[in-house]
Amino acid sequence: MRYAICFTPAASDPLTYAAANWLGRNVFSGEMVEPTAIRGLSIHEVAFLTAVPRRYGFHGVLKAPFRLAPGVSEEQLLRDLMRFCGTLTPFHIKQLEVARMGGFYSLVPSLPCEHIHYLASAIVQQFDRFRAPLSDADIERSDPDGLSAAQFANLHRWGCPHVMDEFRFHMPVTGSVSHQDMPRIELALRNVFGPVLAEPVKVSNVALMFEEGNGGPFRVHSLHPMGKVTARRERVAVPA
Repeated sequence: MRYAICFTPAASDPLTYAAANWLGRNVFSGEMVEPTAIRGLSIHEVAFLTAVPRRYGFHGVLKAPFRLAPGVSEEQLLRDLMRFCGTLTPFHIKQLEVARMGGFYSLVPSLPCEHIHYLASAIVQQFDRFRAPLSDADIERSDPDGLSAAQFANLHRWGCPHVMDEFRFHMPVTGSVSHQDMPRIELALRNVFGPVLAEPVKVSNVALMFEEGNGGPFRVHSLHPMGKVTARRERVAVPA
């Protein structure tokens, strides 16, 4: 079993519903969702485009999937994550937007957000002791020959190339999209997500996600509120 530490909106958030309808799976329950009709795209095409992000569920990764290191337990991970989140101050991402990242599409902050970058870096460092060392197969799957020097160093130090200065927060909504299809797919994505991206996104929980079985889908194991219990309702940082 693998775990990942991520951000995903609350189960009742309109963005969560929109993402579940697009991806065809609810990241909280793990249940499949009947896709809604989307102009210009067939059901089969949507299923193909969303196959990869459907497996991982709607999320923005903060600490990439990892297996537990020898000598640590899920209970310890949960306890430490709860304590860590109690030291954090909730904040907002001013706005997310649909953006192409290489050959796939994600929802990304429309402006740089230092809060989310700091959060990811802190989590990577704080919870590294829970991560089992990468196997040779894990390293090979990361395509080390295609990494920059900084990414290669991150892979061996932190188990993931895209951390620290190489980190860019994103919430994937497609797998690989062919170049000729990109304008059509991007338009469809803007139509699907546009209505729920007008408001700032509140980041007030950190999600522990887990992989069902070996190579199965990921879903939310638990949400961990940020901030002290008595202050959670009052403290929300000014948007970055």
